[in-house]
Amino acid sequence: MKTRNILLTVAALCTFAACSDKLDIPQHGVLDYNTYYQTDDQIQSAEMAMYLEVRGWEYNVKLCKAMFTDDFWAGGSMRGDNTDLEHLNEFTFDAEQDYVQNMFTTFYTLIYKANVILGHVDPELGNVAKSAIAEAKVFRAFAYFDLKTMWGNPPLVDHELAPSEYNVPNGSDEELWNLMETDLTEAINSGFLQEKSNADDNFTWHVTKQFAQALLGKVYLWQGKNAEAAAQFDAVVNSGKYRLMDDYSVIFRSSHKHNPESLFESNRVHDDNDSFQNFSMYALMTNWRMDKMNWPADTPIMNTGWGFRVPTSSLYNDFVAVEGANGYRLNNSLKTLDQIGSELGITLKAPVIGEGYFMWKLRILAEERGMGNDFVYANNTIWMRYAEVLLCGAEAHLLAGNSAKATEYLNMIRRRAQAPTVGTATIDDIKREKRIELFGEGTRFQDLLRWGEGAKMAKNGDKYPQLEVNGQVTWVSCGNPTFGFKAGKHEHLPYPATEIRLNSEIQQNPGY
Repeated sequence: MKTRNILLTVAALCTFAACSDKLDIPQHGVLDYNTYYQTDDQIQSAEMAMYLEVRGWEYNVKLCKAMFTDDFWAGGSMRGDNTDLEHLNEFTFDAEQDYVQNMFTTFYTLIYKANVILGHVDPELGNVAKSAIAEAKVFRAFAYFDLKTMWGNPPLVDHELAPSEYNVPNGSDEELWNLMETDLTEAINSGFLQEKSNADDNFTWHVTKQFAQALLGKVYLWQGKNAEAAAQFDAVVNSGKYRLMDDYSVIFRSSHKHNPESLFESNRVHDDNDSFQNFSMYALMTNWRMDKMNWPADTPIMNTGWGFRVPTSSLYNDFVAVEGANGYRLNNSLKTLDQIGSELGITLKAPVIGEGYFMWKLRILAEERGMGNDFVYANNTIWMRYAEVLLCGAEAHLLAGNSAKATEYLNMIRRRAQAPTVGTATIDDIKREKRIELFGEGTRFQDLLRWGEGAKMAKNGDKYPQLEVNGQVTWVSCGNPTFGFKAGKHEHLPYPATEIRLNSEIQQNPGY
C-alpha cells in the first residue's frame, strides 16, 4: 500500500520516479511521467520492472510460506541459528518481524509498479502498450491474492497515491476480491496476454492468458465460487498448452527450465561474471547443512548449505500413506538418512536439526551453482505449475458437485506419481495429494487457512528434533512460554508495526 513507509521505500528503489511538483528547476537524471512511457522500449522497461520484482520474491516469500506450515522445521546449524525463522515456524512472531514486513512490502512494491503502468501508459500507443497494461493487471492481482489470503483485509491501492491519500484504511472483502476478479477478467479478455503455441513451447517466463485464468480460478476457489473456479481451471486444461512431465525428478532442474508443466517462472541466465543478477540466498539457506556432513568429492549435491527448511516426519508419512515407503514420487521428493548414505555416500559427522529426512525435490545440485561461487544459482523459480491447476480444479469440481471430473484430475496426478488411483475422489484425498505434490512450492499455508486447519501447526514450537550421528532423534524443548498456531490470531499475519505507526487509518489484525 502507499502508506508513508511503503511510498518512501518504493520511491527510493524504483527506477521510474516522478519529478517533485514542488520544484521549478528541471532535475537532470530524473524521469518525468509526462514525457516518459511514449515508446515501446520505455513501456517495456516498466514491464520488465514487474518481472524483476517477482524474481526477488524467492527468498522472503518462498521461505516465509514454508516456515508457516507443518511440512518443515526451521532447521539451521543449531537452535538459535536464525531466530527469525524459528519465530515464523513456531508462531511466536509479532508485528516487528522482518520477514513478514519484507514480504508485505514487496507485494505492495509490485502493486506500485503495476499502478505506474496502469496510470501512465496510454493504450492508444499500440499493442506493446496494451500488452503491458494487461500484464500489469495480472501482476497486481497476483500480489493482492497473497495479501488477501494471508493478511485478510489489506489496504486497497488501485492507483498511485497523492500525499493526501497516504493513509489508506483496510479494504473490505468485497472490494479486494472484486479488484482481483476485474483485473484478471479484463486482462484475459483483452486479447493482449500472450499464449504458448503448444505444450512444448518454452514460453513460461512471461505472464500468459492461461496463468491469468489459473490465478482467477484460485480467486474464485478461495471465495467458494466453485463452479466459476472449475471453469477457469478447465480452460487451462482444455487449452492443450500444458501437460504433466513424465519424469517427476527433473521438473525443478536447471536442465528443464520452461518445461511443459510450468505456467509461470522467474528466469535466471547463468552468468558467472555477474553474480548479482543470479544471487540466491534462498539456495544457500535451504540446501543441506553440509558443514555437519561427510560427503564424497563427487557428490551431486552442492557442498555448501545452511540447512533451513527441513522436512518433517508428518510430511513423509503422508507420502507413505499414498504410495508406500518406496514410492516413485516419494523417492524423488525426500531422502532418508539411510538413503543419502547408501545412494550418495553422505553421512553425519555432527548432530543436525531434523528427523532424518532431507529435501530432494528442490535439491541444490553442484552443477547448478556458479563456477566457484555458491551465491550464483542457475535455477529458475517456478511460481505455478500444471499440477496445481489440476489439483485446484479437482477441488473446485468436487465442491461444485462434479465428482467424476474431480476424480479424473486427481488421478492424472496419481498416475504420473505412479501411485494407486482412486475410484471416487474425496476432499481428504485431494487435500493430501495437494500437500505431497506441491510441498515446498508455497501453497500449503494458504490452503490450511482456507480449510480452517491451522490446528495442524498447534504444536509448532513445543519441541524440536535433533538428529544424532547414529540416526536417533532426540527431542529438545524449544523453551517457548507460548507457541504454535492460535485460533483467532494466526488466521492472519500482522500488518508491519512500521505501517501501523505511519498509517493512522489501518487497523491491526487481532492478537498482535
